[in-house]
Amino acid sequence: MGSFVIFGAGGRAGRHAVAEARRRGHRVTAVVRDPSRHPAPAAEGVRPAAGDVTDPASVAALAAGHDAAINTAAVYGEGTDPAAFFPAAARALAAGLADAGVHRLVTVGLAPVLPGPDGVRQLDTPEFPAQFRPFCAAHAAGLDALRAEAGALDWLYLAPAGDFVHDSPRPSGRYETRPHSDPQARVTYADFALALLDEAADPRHHRTHLSVT
Repeated sequence: MGSFVIFGAGGRAGRHAVAEARRRGHRVTAVVRDPSRHPAPAAEGVRPAAGDVTDPASVAALAAGHDAAINTAAVYGEGTDPAAFFPAAARALAAGLADAGVHRLVTVGLAPVLPGPDGVRQLDTPEFPAQFRPFCAAHAAGLDALRAEAGALDWLYLAPAGDFVHDSPRPSGRYETRPHSDPQARVTYADFALALLDEAADPRHHRTHLSVT
């Protein structure tokens, strides 16, 4: 049995990661920034906690004593600043996990940030929708910050190969990782959570980015 801290535990990816961790018998600290707006899942073996993934001290305090961290936290929409949030979260995770003595981080990203089969990021193609470019560029800046400041942290950036299946049909119970994105690919949140927990509990890929389908 392992012990994992999951940031962003109130979102869809976070809730599924918590559920998968508990299905495997792991202990979980489920972190949300504002419990009144995004309550963390409550279950046996799950300790809900309020915290700020952009604050190194908060990350360190919450992560101490855990085997690994999973970060699913994101901001989007009116009143948020993704361009500030994602790099700040990457820097705080790098510093805070080091202070806590936690050496493994699996963080959730976006497909357009990853190269396609031709080596070009969707984000950099002329046909990429302009309305999504700032948010995806913010995610890319977060990945750049993680690369630059991770130090000895053993990190992995996992993204859906294309997009999530948002109406959550029955999960297949299996997944495939790829070194590139695929705009047509889809993955359920439950299957994506399998990859998150597999890589957190038994790391197979190190300091790189992969897509999941």
